[in-house]
Amino acid sequence: MPALNRSQTRIFLVVFVLFAISISQAIWAASSSHENEAVGVAAWEQVYSVLVSPRCINCHTATNYPQQGDDRHRHFANAVRGPDGIGVPGLTCFSCHQDRNADSTGVPGGSNWHLAPLSMQWQDINDRPLSSAAVCRALTDRSKNHNMDGAALLKHHSEEALVLWAWNPGLRPDGSARTLPPMSHEDFVAATRTWVGAGTPCPRGK
Repeated sequence: MPALNRSQTRIFLVVFVLFAISISQAIWAASSSHENEAVGVAAWEQVYSVLVSPRCINCHTATNYPQQGDDRHRHFANAVRGPDGIGVPGLTCFSCHQDRNADSTGVPGGSNWHLAPLSMQWQDINDRPLSSAAVCRALTDRSKNHNMDGAALLKHHSEEALVLWAWNPGLRPDGSARTLPPMSHEDFVAATRTWVGAGTPCPRGK
């Protein structure tokens, strides 16, 4: 094989260097993407811990009725979901739940009080919380979540009145304070923002 002349050698070296750079960039991009996903999933786990706390999951049921209390027992007076998630005639959510907490009676309240749709259930029919992966997939499925993208989910977690209620749940009938979610609303929003910024990655698994 004839030896390369000086010009050919230079061309070969340039091509080799460009190839090496492109390989390095691809490796760096893959590593960066993996690290970003890991950060996003870690943030999601914080979000998930709030979603399956009693203040949220009691209204994100898989049942025909809401639940209440930290033990998530069936709602008082056999209240049922009804066709629109607001109860049935004669026993709608608004019959008892007003637009604010009634601490004198222990009845919680907030704007547009209602059950979450079944597409947003965070538990199975045996009242066990769904896995982190399952809740994440449901929450990010725009055919189930009112067509909300990441930005809309962040806005929902930041501003939705019934989400905000979870951190201002009022008093129980015995006058004691209801349990709050496992982190502050500020930290919940920050975790949601990190998760959304990472592309709303979901954990692997069922």
